[in-house]
Amino acid sequence: MGGKNKQRTKGNVRPSSSGRAADLLARESGVVPGFVGFGVSTSSDPGYVPAVQGAEEIDNLVDADFRMVLRKLSKRDAVTKLKAVQEFGAMCQERQPDVVKGVLPYWPRIYCRISMDHDRRVREATQQAFEQLVLKVKRNLAPYLKSIMGHWLISQCDTYSPAASAASAAFQAAFPLNKQPEAISFCKDEVLNVLQDNLLKETADTLSDPQSVPEEEREAKYIRLLTSTLLALKRLLSILPEQDRELLKERLTQLITQGKFWKYSKHKTPQIRGAFFELITAMCAHTPQLIQAEAARACSAVLLSIDDTDPVVLPPLWEAVLHILSSVDNCWTHVSARKGMMPKLWVLLKEGGRGLATSLHPNLLPFISKLPAEVTQPNLEFSRTFLTSVIQGLSSDRATSSPSESAAIIFATMECLRFIILQNAGDEQEQRNIQNMLISEQLLPLVDKALGNPSLQTGPLFPQVSNMLLSWEKRAAGKEAPTFQRLLSDFWVGLGRLCTTYVDCEEAKQTTLEGIASLLQIMHNPNSASKQTKKKKTVKICFTDKEERGQGEEPPRETPAVEEQHCPLRNGHLLDLVCQLVKLNMVYVSECESERHLRFLSQLLGAFPSPQVFQVLLRPEETKPEMGPELRPLAENAAVHFLLQRVTVWLKQEDRNNTDFLVDMVFSSLKCCSSSDDKTLILNHISRDLNWSVTLQLIEKACADPVCLEVCIGWLRGPVLGERLVGLAGELCVMGLRGSLSSSSYYAYGWPLTSLALSQQHNNEPLIGKAYVKQIIDKLHATLSEAKGMSDAGNMEPLVTFISDVAATFFSSVKGCLLLASAEELFMTVFQLCAQDQISTHLSDALLLKLQHAYTAGIQSLITHLGAGVTKGTLLHNIALWVKSQLLTMQLTVKSLKVLVQAVESLAQTIASAQKTSCLLSQFICCLTPTEEEWSCIRRALPPQWVKHPLLCGHLRVTGEYPCKDFFSTNRLPAHLCVSALLGRVIFTAASPDDQQVEADFSEIPDFKHIVSEIFYGLQWCEEMELSPPMVSEYHKLLQTWSLEQIIHNNSLIQTTLLDTLFTRSQEEGSLWSLALAKYMQNSKMEPSHIKALYGNVESFYPLSEHSVSTVQVLCPFLASEERESLIALCVAELLNWQDREQDCIDSVRGCLAVLLCCLQADTAVEDEILLAVIATIAEWRNSREEWFLFNSDLGKVSTAGLLLAVEMMRFLCWMVDHSPTVLGNTHWDLLLCSMLAWLETASENSSMFWNPWVQLFVCTNCELIVRLSEFFTLPPAGVEEQLPPELNSEWKEFFLEGIHNLLLTLLVKIPVEFTEPDDPLFPLPALRAVGEALTYIPVELLTQNKLPPRFVADQRSSLPEPLQTLLNTLSPLLLFKARPLQLAVYHILHKVMPLLPESDSESASAKSDAEDGEEPCLSPPAALMSILSATEELLENILGGVQVGEFAVVQPLSMEHCFILGYLLAWKLLFTFFKASSSHLRAQYSLHLKKTHSLHKLLLHLFRLMPENPSVPGQPAEPSNKEPKTFFTESLSLSPRKTEGLQFEVPHLACSVYYGALKDLPAMVRLWWNSQEKRVFSTVDKFTSKYVSSVLSAQEIASVQSSTQTFENMMVKARSATREVIATYSVDDIFIELVIQLPQNYPLGSISVESGRRVGVAVQQWRNWMLQLSTYLTHQNGSILEGLSLWKNNVDKRFEGVEDCMICFSVIHGSNYSLPKKACRTCKKKFHSACLYKWFTSSNKSTCPLCRETFF
Repeated sequence: MGGKNKQRTKGNVRPSSSGRAADLLARESGVVPGFVGFGVSTSSDPGYVPAVQGAEEIDNLVDADFRMVLRKLSKRDAVTKLKAVQEFGAMCQERQPDVVKGVLPYWPRIYCRISMDHDRRVREATQQAFEQLVLKVKRNLAPYLKSIMGHWLISQCDTYSPAASAASAAFQAAFPLNKQPEAISFCKDEVLNVLQDNLLKETADTLSDPQSVPEEEREAKYIRLLTSTLLALKRLLSILPEQDRELLKERLTQLITQGKFWKYSKHKTPQIRGAFFELITAMCAHTPQLIQAEAARACSAVLLSIDDTDPVVLPPLWEAVLHILSSVDNCWTHVSARKGMMPKLWVLLKEGGRGLATSLHPNLLPFISKLPAEVTQPNLEFSRTFLTSVIQGLSSDRATSSPSESAAIIFATMECLRFIILQNAGDEQEQRNIQNMLISEQLLPLVDKALGNPSLQTGPLFPQVSNMLLSWEKRAAGKEAPTFQRLLSDFWVGLGRLCTTYVDCEEAKQTTLEGIASLLQIMHNPNSASKQTKKKKTVKICFTDKEERGQGEEPPRETPAVEEQHCPLRNGHLLDLVCQLVKLNMVYVSECESERHLRFLSQLLGAFPSPQVFQVLLRPEETKPEMGPELRPLAENAAVHFLLQRVTVWLKQEDRNNTDFLVDMVFSSLKCCSSSDDKTLILNHISRDLNWSVTLQLIEKACADPVCLEVCIGWLRGPVLGERLVGLAGELCVMGLRGSLSSSSYYAYGWPLTSLALSQQHNNEPLIGKAYVKQIIDKLHATLSEAKGMSDAGNMEPLVTFISDVAATFFSSVKGCLLLASAEELFMTVFQLCAQDQISTHLSDALLLKLQHAYTAGIQSLITHLGAGVTKGTLLHNIALWVKSQLLTMQLTVKSLKVLVQAVESLAQTIASAQKTSCLLSQFICCLTPTEEEWSCIRRALPPQWVKHPLLCGHLRVTGEYPCKDFFSTNRLPAHLCVSALLGRVIFTAASPDDQQVEADFSEIPDFKHIVSEIFYGLQWCEEMELSPPMVSEYHKLLQTWSLEQIIHNNSLIQTTLLDTLFTRSQEEGSLWSLALAKYMQNSKMEPSHIKALYGNVESFYPLSEHSVSTVQVLCPFLASEERESLIALCVAELLNWQDREQDCIDSVRGCLAVLLCCLQADTAVEDEILLAVIATIAEWRNSREEWFLFNSDLGKVSTAGLLLAVEMMRFLCWMVDHSPTVLGNTHWDLLLCSMLAWLETASENSSMFWNPWVQLFVCTNCELIVRLSEFFTLPPAGVEEQLPPELNSEWKEFFLEGIHNLLLTLLVKIPVEFTEPDDPLFPLPALRAVGEALTYIPVELLTQNKLPPRFVADQRSSLPEPLQTLLNTLSPLLLFKARPLQLAVYHILHKVMPLLPESDSESASAKSDAEDGEEPCLSPPAALMSILSATEELLENILGGVQVGEFAVVQPLSMEHCFILGYLLAWKLLFTFFKASSSHLRAQYSLHLKKTHSLHKLLLHLFRLMPENPSVPGQPAEPSNKEPKTFFTESLSLSPRKTEGLQFEVPHLACSVYYGALKDLPAMVRLWWNSQEKRVFSTVDKFTSKYVSSVLSAQEIASVQSSTQTFENMMVKARSATREVIATYSVDDIFIELVIQLPQNYPLGSISVESGRRVGVAVQQWRNWMLQLSTYLTHQNGSILEGLSLWKNNVDKRFEGVEDCMICFSVIHGSNYSLPKKACRTCKKKFHSACLYKWFTSSNKSTCPLCRETFF
C-alpha cells in the first residue's frame, strides 16, 4: 500500500483492503460474523452498514464533509473520536435536513458501537450529537428505530450520569412523554433481543478485541454493559403497557429460566448485583406471575442475600425483599427462615447495619409486619431476639460515632416496639409476658443506657418515649384501657426505680443526673426537644403552606393534631416522680452539700416551677428567715419561702465558684409570684449584699431572656441597684488610679457589670435609671481626665483600658448618649487621647486601638444629633479650638501630625456624611482655620535656610540676612506645615467624597483659596530645603501619599482663583510666593493669555522692587516675546539713565540688570547697539563706581544687595561670551578678563566667608564665567575667531590662564582646610562644585609646574619631580574627603598627570635591573595612591564584609560609605591610567607589587559586591528592540562634579568601569585571581563576565587590531570580528609562519588559544616552542593582544639574531619582566634569565647549573 504513514489523497473514498474483504464476505455469506444484524434481515433497510455498498451510492447519499467525519468515527483513538462526534453534532445542527438525512442509513451501526465506547466523554458527546440529529431529521428516523432502540434504552441507563441524561434528553426530543410507551412498544422485540444477547451471550472478550484492548478495559466495558442492560430491562418493563408485557411473557420466561440470569445475584461487582435486585423489584411489581413461576430461585436469590451490605446493593436489595414477601405467597417454603435468613439478619442488626442503618432500619417495621406467624413463633422469643439485636446495634462503632445512624436505629427500635405492643395488646398470659418483656427487658434498659450516654440523650430517644407514652395515655382512655393502664403503671414504676437508684447516691454522675432532668423535661414539654430536631421540616412545611394558601389569607394556626402531639402527659405520674426525686435530692443537698445534686435540683425546678414541688422542699420545723414587714405576707408562698430560706444562703456562700444554676433557681422561684411589685421587693431584698459576680449573672440572664427581663425590670431601674452600681464605679476608678488591681475581684466583675448596665436598653430606655447612668459617666470622665494628666502611665493602662471599653460599649449601644453633658466631656477626653501621639500620652498600641474604637463609636453616635451648628460651647466648637491650639502652640512631629489629622479627618467625614448640605462642615473648618495675622506669623516662623537653594540655582533674586550658625535641625515641624497639611487633608477628603460634589463643597468653604495657596507655600518651602533634614522629607512624603498637590491641579475650579492669589502674594511679598507661583504655572501649563490677565501691562511692574523682580523672573518664560521686548526697552532706558536716580540707585540698577538678563535668557531678540550701550554703562561704572565691583573687598562686610549687583554683572558678561562675543571690543575684553581675575582674587581672599550663600553665589557665578571663557578659548564657535581682537588668544594663554588656575588650585585645597566638616549645613558645597568644574580645564603644564606649597612624606621613596610629588601628596588624601565634587575634581586633575609618572620610574628601573641579581624586581605604583588604597581596603572590608560575592550591595548616595567606595574606585581608575601609560617591563614590575600586596584580589572581590546582577542602564524601553540593550559596560561613565541626578547609579556604574579597566589593562592578573577562587565565586565571575563584558572587550580588542597604525617589520596582523580571531603572519627570508589567535567566549578569563596556520621552513620542535611562547605571553602579560604579539616577535627576532634561549623557560625574552638571558654559567657558558635562575635555586634548594650541574658562581 506504500507504507502506513503515507498521506492518502483527499477525497479518495475507495476503501482499504480490509473494507473490501468485509464487502466480499457480506456478498458471499450474507452475514458477517461479529456484525450484529439486530434481526431485521427481512427489512429492506440495512440493519448493519457494511464498510461500503458501492462507492457511487455513498457519493450520492452522503455529503463529503459528513463522509470524512464518519470515517473518523471508526478510529480507535479516543480524542479523535471525541472531536469527530462533536463535529458531527455541530454539522447536524448547521446543515440542511436533506443533507443530514443522507447519513441515516449509516448511523445505526456507528451509534450502536460508539454509544458503548469505553471513554465516557465519547459516550456523552455521542448522545448529544444524536439529539442534534433527532431534532434535524425528526420523523425520518422512524425506519431506523428498531436497529437503534435497544442501545438507546441501554444508553439511558448508562452508569455515567451525564451520558444517561444526554440519552434521555435525545429520547424526549424524539418522542413526547405520552408517545414514549408506544415507541418502545413498536421496537419491543428488537430491544429484548439486544438485552437478552447482552445478558446471556456476550462476554468481555466478545465485546472487545482481546488483542488490541487491555483486559482491565474489556472487563470494565462488560460490567458497565451488564449493569446498563439490567437497568434497561427494568425500564422496559416499567414503560411498556400491560398488554405488551403479556406479549413478551414467553420471551421473558426464556430469560429468567436461564441459570446465568440468576447468577447475577451473586456477581462480584456491586453495581450488577444492585441493578439485578432493581430488576427483580420491577418484575415483582409488573410481572408477578413470572416471579411466582420461578419462586424457588427468586426467593433464594433475594432472601439469602440479606446480609449483602454494599452501599450500592443494600437499598435495592431490601426493596426486593419487601416485594418478594408481598408477591410470592409461599416464599418461606423455598427458604428456611430459622436457618437460612434470620441468623444473617440478627448478625447484621447487632452490627448496627454495618454503617448503613439509615438505609436498612426504615425497612424493619414493614419487614416484620409482613412476616407470617409460622416464622415469628414463638412470639416472645422472636420479639426478644429481634429487639435485643436492634438495640445492640446502638453499641456498634458506626452508631456511636454517627448521630444519623444512631437516630435511625432508635426510630426503628421504637416503631417496632410500639408495633409489637399493638400486636400483643390483649390480656392473655403470653401477651402479658411479651408486654412485660418489652418494658422491663427492652424499653427501660434502653432508657437506662441513654441516661449514661450524652449522645443518646440528645438524640430522638426521649421524644420518642414521650410520644409513645402520650399514645398509651390516649389508648388508656379507650377500649383497651386495662392493658395500657397496666403498661403505663409498669413503665412509671420501673422509671421511678431507675431514677431513684441514680439519684440516691452520693457519688451520682453529673451526666446521668442531667440525663434524668432532660428526660423529665421532655416528658413535661415535648416542644423543648422538637425545636431542634424538626427545624428543617417546619421550613419545608411553611414553604408549601405559602404555596397552597391564597395570597391574602392569614397563615393557619397549628392544627389540633400537632398540639395534641406536644401536649404534656395528663396523669400525675410525672409530677409524683419529680416530687419524689426532689425530696430525695434535697437530703444530699442539705446533708452532703453535693453540688451535683444542687445542679440537678436547679434543672428540675427550671422545668417544674410548681408550688407542689416547692412545698416538698420546705422543712416545716425550720424557722422562717428574718425579713421586713413588707416581705412577711410573701413568705407564705412556698417558692418565695424556699428562695429566702435556702437559695439566698447558697448564693452568699464565699467558697462557691459556680453560681449560674443558683441564679436559675432564683428565676424559677420568682415564676411562682404573681405581682411584679412582689418580684421587685424580693429582688431588692436579695441583692442588697449579693456578690458582684452573682449580680452580673442575674443581669446577664435577664438581658438574655425577654421573659426574665419582664420579671426583674422594676428591680433593674430601682434605686437599690442604681446606687450600688454608682458606688461600684466610684470604687473601681479609685482603685484604678491607685494602681491596686489584683487585690480584689472588683476588676473581674465590676467593669463588665458597669459596661452591661450602661449599654443595655429596654424599650429605648436605659436598663438602669437615667440619673444613675449620668453619675457613672461623670465618674468615668473625671477618672480618665485625671489618668491622662498623671505621668506614671504604666500603672494607668488597665484602668484606661477598662474605661475605654465601657465608653465604646456605651457610645455604640445607647442612642442619643451624647445628649448628656457628662458623655460629651467623656467623648472630648477620648478624642484628645486619640488625637495625640503615643509619646506624649504614654499609651500602648493595644490601648490606643481600644480608645480609637471608643472614639469611632462616639462619632457614630454623634451623627444622630449634630445640633444647630458649630456655635460657641458646642462639642464640635470645643474640639476645633483644641485642635487649632495643638497646631499653633505644640511643636508636632510627623507622626503626631498624622495621628491628629487622622482623628480630625474621621470626625469631618462623619459630619459630611451626616449632613445633606456642608454648612456645618464649613463652620467646623472655619473654626480650625487661623486668622490672617496667625498665618503671617507662622509663615515668618518658617526657618530661612530655604534661601540657599533657589539663590544658588538662579531661580530667585533675593536679599536678606542669613543666620550664621543657628541652623534648623530640630525634629519638630514648623506650625505652618502642620496647619496647611491638616486643613488640606480635611478639605479634600471630607468635603469632596465624590467628583460630582467637589465644586459645590468648595464654594461653601470660607477662605478656601488662601488655604490652598498656603499648602503650596509650605510645599515650596520643603522643596527649597531640598527635603532635608529627614523630618522635612518625611513630611513631604506624607503629603505625596495624600496626593494633595495632584488633587488641586486636577480641579478646574481652583485654577483661576489660585493663580490670582499666588500672583498677588508674589507681587506683595516675593520670595517663596514667587517660586510657588512658578511651580504652579509650570505644572498647569499656562497660556500667555492667562498670565497677561494677571498684570495687565508690563509698566505695572515699575518701579522695580525686589518682589516685582522676583515675580517678573518667574513670569518671563511664560510671557509673549513682545512683552519681553517691552521689558528690555524699559530696563535699558533706566540703566542708561542710572545717574538720574539719587536714592536706591544700586537697587534700581540691580533690578534692571536682573530683568534684562531674565528676558535675554528667555531668548528674546535684542539689537547689538543695546548690548553695546549696556556694556558701555558697566565700563562707566568701573570708572565712577568701582566699589560696586567689590575688587579686594572684605565680602563679610558687603551687603547682600552689593553682592547681588556684582553677580548680575558677571551673569551679563557670561551671557555676552556665550551669545554675542563679536560685539565686544578690545576694551570690553580687557574689562571682562581683568574683572574676572580680580573677582577670583577677591573670592580666594575671602574663603572663610564661603558659608554665606550670597558669597557662594559670587564664587559660583565667577567660576561659571571662567568655565564659559575656557570653553570659548578652547574651541571658539565657527567664524568667531577671526572677528576677535588679534592678541586676545595669546593674552589668555600666556597670562590669564596661569593666573586663574593657580588661584583655583590653591582655592580647591584651601576650602577643605577652612571647612573641615562636610556634613555641616554651612559647608560650601556649591562653591566647591563650581571650583572643581572650572579646574577640569587646567592644562597639564600648569600642574607639572604648580605653585602649591611643598608637601613630602617621610620614608616615601620617589623618583618624581618635586612639584609632581607635592601635587600627588596634596591632592591624593582629598580623594577620601566626604564631598563628591572635591573627590571628582581631584580625580580629573590627577588623571591628567598619571600618564607622566611612569617616565620617572623607567630610568631608575633600568639602572636598578642592571644591578639586580636575585629575586624578580618589583616596583610600587605611586606611593600616595597606594596609601589611599591601603587605607580604604580595610574600611571596605568592614562595609561590604557581610555581603556575599555575587550579591549586590546597595550604597546610599552621598553617605560616608559612598565617599569611601567612590575614593577607592577612583584611585583604582587612576592606577589603571598609570598602568596603561607604562611600558611592558615596568608594567610587569608594578603588577608584581600588586600581587604581593593582594590589592587587586581584594578589589575584584569588592567589585563583585558593588556591580549589579543586571548592569542595564536604567530608563531603557521595556519592550525588547533589535539593538543590544545598553549596559554600564557599553555606556561611558560621566564623572562631572556638577552632576546631582542619578547618583544612586554612580557607584555601580563606576564599579563596572573599574572592572572593565582591570580586565583590559591587567587581564593576566585577573585571570590568575579567577582561577584561584572557590567554585561558587569562580562560576559567578565566569557567568557575569561572559554575559556582559567579554563581547564588549573582544569587540574592542579586534577593533583596536583592525584600526592599529602600529607596523611590524617582517610581520603582518589582521583581525576577523565575526569569528573573534587575530591572524599574525611572520616571514623572514625563506621562513613563513602563520598563527591564528582565537579569543574565548569568556575573554579574557579563559585561555586564549593559539592555533597553527601555514608554516614553511621551521622545524616542528621550534614551531611548537614558538606557539607555546606566544600562548604564554598572551596568557601571562598584562596588556593587549598587539603588545603580546610584539613581545613574541621580538623573541623570534632575537632567536634569528643568534641570541640563545634561556634553557629554563626556553624563551629568549622573559615572559613577565621581558629581560634577556644575561647570567652565564662559567662551566658550560649557557646563559639564563636572572628571574628563572632565582626561581630554579629557591625551588630546588640547590645552587647548581640546570644544565651541567656544576656549582653556579
